[in-house]
Amino acid sequence: MRVLIAEDHALLRDGLTRLLRDHGHEVVAAVDAPDEIVRRGGALRPDLALLDVRLPPTFTDEGVRAALELRAARPGQAVLLLSQYVERTYAAELLADGRGGVGYLLKDRVAEPAEFVRACERVAAGGTALDPEVVAQLMVRGRQEDGPLSRLTPRERETLALMAEGRSNRGIAEALVVTEGAVEKHVTSILGKLDLSNAPGDHRRVLAVLALLRASGGA
Repeated sequence: MRVLIAEDHALLRDGLTRLLRDHGHEVVAAVDAPDEIVRRGGALRPDLALLDVRLPPTFTDEGVRAALELRAARPGQAVLLLSQYVERTYAAELLADGRGGVGYLLKDRVAEPAEFVRACERVAAGGTALDPEVVAQLMVRGRQEDGPLSRLTPRERETLALMAEGRSNRGIAEALVVTEGAVEKHVTSILGKLDLSNAPGDHRRVLAVLALLRASGGA
């Protein structure tokens, strides 16, 4: 996996670089400014762009803007945002095109190196990886709305939450202590209730996550 890192804090930028290299991945560039993200991303075509949400000069949403620009210039470009705070709107913006390859994690997750690297790999492969804390807030808000999520059973909502984190059917089965067959039935039911049963392949899982974001008011 070839990774472009954009992080203005030198210690974290160096730490991310070492962590990814230690797990056998190549860091093609590590920058600290949003204009460098777009320029280097276009030239280097990384498998994953790993971006801080807040970058110079205003430290608001420069990383998100750069990520959107990268995906507009190169459809399907995988991007994973890092943030200190839960800001679900950003994940919704990136998933709005219905494509995968999107992650949104709190910086605390870097303290869990193996899981963090797996999340990077999942996003680079076209999947999703939303931080468990982000997903928890989405589910709470989604249950308060009279929308698609209200059609789901409690077990289906648990399954959707784990889908949003990017877990496979096997991973969901292990977390819920059920069989993979049971998970497959839950996923099929979720897709049907969200009117996604006719969407192609894994694309449906991305659309289901987007539905979760929209139901919570994040898109």
